[in-house]
Amino acid sequence: MTRRRWIADEVSNNRAALTGEHAEHLIRVLRAQVGQEFDIAADDIVRRGRIVSIEAGRVEFELGEEVPAPVLMHVTLLLAVFKFDRMEWAIEKCTELGVSRIVPMIARRTDAHLADASAKRVERWRRIAVQASEQSRRAAPPEIAAPLKLREAASLAGASRIVLAESLAESLAESDQQIQLRDVLVPSRPDHDLLLAIGPEGGWTEDELQLFRNSGWIFATLGPTILRAETAAIAAVAIAISELGEPRLPVK
Repeated sequence: MTRRRWIADEVSNNRAALTGEHAEHLIRVLRAQVGQEFDIAADDIVRRGRIVSIEAGRVEFELGEEVPAPVLMHVTLLLAVFKFDRMEWAIEKCTELGVSRIVPMIARRTDAHLADASAKRVERWRRIAVQASEQSRRAAPPEIAAPLKLREAASLAGASRIVLAESLAESLAESDQQIQLRDVLVPSRPDHDLLLAIGPEGGWTEDELQLFRNSGWIFATLGPTILRAETAAIAAVAIAISELGEPRLPVK
C-alpha cells in the first residue's frame, strides 16, 4: 500500500513535525496514531517517518531511511491573474503536473479589483500548492511568487521563454503560420529552465505582445480553439512536461 506523503512544517536532524491546521487534518480527519508511518518531505528530500507524539496542533515524526523521489523539470508558469476560483484550480492542477514555480502577473486586461487583491491571496495559493504537492506525492511544493507587473515578469531569465497567444497581431507575426507549442520545445536537461507565459481573460494586448517580442520571447499557440486561461495553463504545462521528458528518479 502506498504511504501518504506530508510536507513537513518543521525539521531538525532526524525529527520533523506538522503544525497548525496541517497537523489538525492528520489528527482529526485521518485519526493519526503514534506508531503510524508516512512519507515525510523536507528540504526536497523524502524520508520514511513514524509518528512519535501527537498533541493539539502538532504531530511529530522520527525520520528514517530516504525514499526515492522523482526529479521534476524546471518549468516556470507565468500566469496572468484572473478569477480567483479558476486560478486556484489552475494552481492545483499545474502543481500536480509538476510545475516548479508559478509567478502571478498583473496584465493590462487583469481586472483591477483582482489585481489589488492578488497580493493578499499569495498565502492561500501557497497552501493550495502544498496540499496538491502532498496529494501528488511531490518532494516539495512549487514556489509561488509574489505578483509581478508584466514588464517585470517579461524580464525574467530562462533558457527557453515562450509566450502563449490565441493569435498574433499581423504586425508581430513573422508569417501567417501559427506555431504550435510542441514545435518550439527543445528536449533538454532536467535543470534547463523553461518559462511559459499565459495571458488573462481577454488575451494579451498588442503592446504586451510587442514587449514580449522585444524581450526575446518565442511565440506559440495551443491550437485553433480559444481556451479559458486555466485550461491554457494546464494544457501548456502538460504538453511541456510530456515533450521535455517525464520526471525521473535521481542517479545515486
